[in-house]
Amino acid sequence: MRIALRLAERGWGQTAPNPMVGAVVFAGEEKVGEGFHSAFGAPHAEVLALRAAGERSRGGALYVNLEPCNHHGRNPPCTDAIIAAGITRVVAAVRDPNTIASGGAERLRSAGIDVEFGVLEAEARELNAVFLNRVTSSRPWVTLKLALSIDGAIAGAARRRWWLTNERSRKIVQRMRANSDAIAVGVETAIADDPQLTARTDPAPRVPPVRLVFDRSARLPAASFLARSARDIPTVLVTTSTTILPRDLADAGVEVVPADNLGSALQQLWHRGIASILVEGGAGLAASFLAGDHVDRLVIFRAPVVLGGGALGAFSGIAPLEAEEAPRFDLLDVQRLDDDVMTVYATRKR
Repeated sequence: MRIALRLAERGWGQTAPNPMVGAVVFAGEEKVGEGFHSAFGAPHAEVLALRAAGERSRGGALYVNLEPCNHHGRNPPCTDAIIAAGITRVVAAVRDPNTIASGGAERLRSAGIDVEFGVLEAEARELNAVFLNRVTSSRPWVTLKLALSIDGAIAGAARRRWWLTNERSRKIVQRMRANSDAIAVGVETAIADDPQLTARTDPAPRVPPVRLVFDRSARLPAASFLARSARDIPTVLVTTSTTILPRDLADAGVEVVPADNLGSALQQLWHRGIASILVEGGAGLAASFLAGDHVDRLVIFRAPVVLGGGALGAFSGIAPLEAEEAPRFDLLDVQRLDDDVMTVYATRKR
């Protein structure tokens, strides 16, 4: 299953709205075939693994990180290929919650194939968290990313734009962007930093992430990079229901999502097909997402610097809380990136 998960990850940024799936075929103790879903519309992992294994699939076992599909979409059902190949055992990490594609286990069992679930389930769920959330939730999966100093600040007292984290950390952020439907910042960050909010990876994501600016008064400058490139990469302002978009922004191709609160905005973005959002700043937007319980993953990159008095604290916008009432987070991962440290937390839903 670890092989299947590593294979699945090779579809990063290319498969949405499909999941990332890897599959491996074993004949006894010998691996005889493997495959992964490389892009939306491409052949499924199970079919490629069986094709690679050929006749050695007969009597063998198939390991896959998601329940094989049982419907005709852009590809025929994987269950048909598994049955035809003579596989006798299928081990899947996670059941498919999509009612259109599910039912694979039952179909395989009716053909006399042994089916098991649950091997490395937590890892498989984390890899395809966006896909699983897409079919079980009514709002996008939200990852809040923050780059901090040792003393918890995101900018120094002068608020000058500068990199806190190192190149390895920044490459991981680009990779996170490539697997997100949208990248979000607050208007103050958009004005101060004039960011591109693009995923600069190789390969580039199949669909460039939408750029979201939470901008209640539509103050994004028309001369900003986000506005000037809006016809090439969608740029959306999340405003209020009474905000009027300035003509120069409308002419540039900037779009608007009017919403009275953050929850409403997320639901509207969901209905526009945005299933995952990477929130990158600043402190006010981070506080709003956390306070509203709209964060699924909190990813902190901590740099080995101290910014001292007057620095902008990452969580300065959150109302004061005593320890016994403060929300708790579950630690999922810690990685050392040269001198930086990346920490991933899951939020506990209230």
